[in-house]
Amino acid sequence: MRRTTRYPVSGANSLWHVYKTVPFWKVVRNFVVIQLARYTPFLAMKNWLYRNFLHMKIGDQTSFALMVMLDVMFPEKISVGRNTVIGYNTTILAHEYLIKEYRLGDVQIGDEVMIGANTTILPGIIIGDGAIVSAGTLVHKDVPAGAFVGGNPMQIIYTKEELAKREEAASTN
Repeated sequence: MRRTTRYPVSGANSLWHVYKTVPFWKVVRNFVVIQLARYTPFLAMKNWLYRNFLHMKIGDQTSFALMVMLDVMFPEKISVGRNTVIGYNTTILAHEYLIKEYRLGDVQIGDEVMIGANTTILPGIIIGDGAIVSAGTLVHKDVPAGAFVGGNPMQIIYTKEELAKREEAASTN
């Protein structure tokens, strides 16, 4: 289950009220920083930009591939552990603007996680240490530590224990 806080709105849809929920100049700053980082090939520079301008928690040696799109309104709600890889063109959201409400939720990605290209991670998600998320996955619920998941909607393909058995069997052959 996703951990989000709901904020009801009245009248127009919640996106119409966006600058009542987040300051305009914060969004402008975040957009510029995210666009710079999306195109830079320098991983350490990306992490520095994210930590210093977006106030994200980023672990050492974490790699954001080209074109990763972070939440432009609430990037400070995203934390990524140590030695994690976020694949090409992945989107990580910490907000949802709907018709009658908007929702905010922290996204926590653990240590040594591999996230495949073109994945979308919704707000309020925890991805456990050592998890593997296949390319093109819609992460709409938590991912247990060490699990291999994929699909739209996301499903557990192998648990940590099942992966360990497969690796053990492969090493004996």
